Amino acid sequence: MELKTPYAFGKTVELTYGEAEKRVREELLKEGFGILTEIDVREKFREKLGKDFRDYIILGACNPALAYEAFGRELNIGTLLPCNVVVYGTDDGKTAVMVMDPVAALSVIGNPSLNELAARVKELMERVLAAL
Repeated sequence: MELKTPYAFGKTVELTYGEAEKRVREELLKEGFGILTEIDVREKFREKLGKDFRDYIILGACNPALAYEAFGRELNIGTLLPCNVVVYGTDDGKTAVMVMDPVAALSVIGNPSLNELAARVKELMERVLAAL
């Protein structure tokens, strides 16, 4: 099932959380993205708050060539990078994968030279989702 918000897009997959996370990492790599950051939200809530939470990881994905190009067009772009990809367990036992929409995120900058670049990143992320 496809999922969409004004700032992200994704889908629900018939994979376990662990399988989905592994596949997302593999597909990002195939599309030239590395993982710069990762936050295990469940673990952090347990550690910092003593609270339980669903399986939920935030992966900060970056395509170095496209990031370099973006920095050349807008030096402050670092405030909106990397592209976050989240994987989390749903209430019905499935797994959701959501991607920050780079077109929506970069539109706030108001730099038209970034529009085509954002569309390229979005296309790559759509390919990642389609491969799951």
